[in-house]
Formats: sequence, structure tokens, C-alpha cells
Amino acid sequence: MRLLLVEDELDIQTFLRNSLEEAGYSVDVAGNAAQAEDMATQSAHDILIVDLGLPDRDGISLILRLREMGISAPVLILSARRSVDDRVRGLEQGGDDYLTKPFALAELLARLRNLLKRNNPAAGEATRLRVQDLELDLLRREATRGGLVLQLTPQEFVLLEYLCRNAGRVVTRSMILDKVWGMRIQPDTNVVDVHIYRLRGKVDGKGQQPLIRTLRGVGYVLKDR
Repeated sequence: MRLLLVEDELDIQTFLRNSLEEAGYSVDVAGNAAQAEDMATQSAHDILIVDLGLPDRDGISLILRLREMGISAPVLILSARRSVDDRVRGLEQGGDDYLTKPFALAELLARLRNLLKRNNPAAGEATRLRVQDLELDLLRREATRGGLVLQLTPQEFVLLEYLCRNAGRVVTRSMILDKVWGMRIQPDTNVVDVHIYRLRGKVDGKGQQPLIRTLRGVGYVLKDR
């Protein structure tokens, strides 16, 4: 799941980014409305978190602008404005949910899951990926193979989700670095190989039919049949 976080307070921004990534989200961060508008048009996001007190424009006007541009991803408004009028205005002008600061991380994560589920009428199917006997529950961030739960780290889950979404297609190391790590690390790193090695040990272990294949000098592919 790819998320756009629009927050100008650096402490909250850093805390949320780290927490959301640990929860399995791929997070893009914008510190003002102009950056958010550019990011929202350049990449598709499953959900947005928007602070109302942005330095260059009110968050409500940003949400309205994104809606005018056809961006329909659900928006969780995050704001220190606590009055009923503020909450009603936010919900009436493009926001899908409203959470006031200070907030509990557990509640924020629960609200995100509910928005993702509510936004898709076929949520039961859309939030699950299946390749042979491997199944990913995107809301619970849980992976199973043959009915057995795989003990994955958040980053391993994101990597496996990317492989599942591209099952049967070869993905290169550069593609994985871009989509899973957001190219926030050096392109010559071996982090992809290390994570693939660990992931393969969990997905293809215990004598199961191998699903993750390495094409030497090219990349990786998750077998879809």
C-alpha cells in the first residue's frame, strides 16, 4: 500500500513516516501543499494523510484541488483543529475521516485500515493477493503459505507484496529499489539480494515448491503457475 503523508512539522513527519513504514506502508512525504500536489499527480497512492496547517496553503484547499484533478484516494485529515465546525468542514470538503492531534498511533492505523476497506466495495478481494498457495492479506499485513502464517518483517512483507503484484513478470533490482525502498539507498547496495535471500527462506522453506526464482544478471520473478 502506497501512502502520501502531507505534514510540515518535522518531528511528527519523521515519527509518522517511520511508524507507517514499520506497519508495511510505502510512504511518500510532502512538507507543503505544492509538493503534495506534485507527488499526488506523479504517482498513484492508495490513501493520503493531510495536515490542515500547511505553510503555503490550507490543507482543505489542497484536498479540494486534488479532488478537482480526479484523485479519489481516501483522505485522512490530521489536524490540531478540534472544534466540531472544523471537523464538519473537513469532512464536507473532501476529507474521508478526521483525526485530531495529539493522536494515538494505534487509532491512526485503525482508521487507515477502515478507510482502505470502506473505499473499495470489493474490499475482501482487493485487499488480498494470491499466487498458488501463497496468500497476502493487505489489511492485516499477514502472509500465509499453505495456510501457515509466515513470520515476515514489515519490509519483507512489502517486498513480497511487490513480487505478488508482478507475479509471472521479471522485476529487476532497480525496479525493486524504486518501488519498495523508494531509491532512498545507494543503487549498488546488496540490500535487495539480502532481503530476497531471507524472504525465500521463509516462503520456499520446508520442502515447498519454490516460488521465488532468481534470473542471474536480470532480476527476480515470482512464479504464478
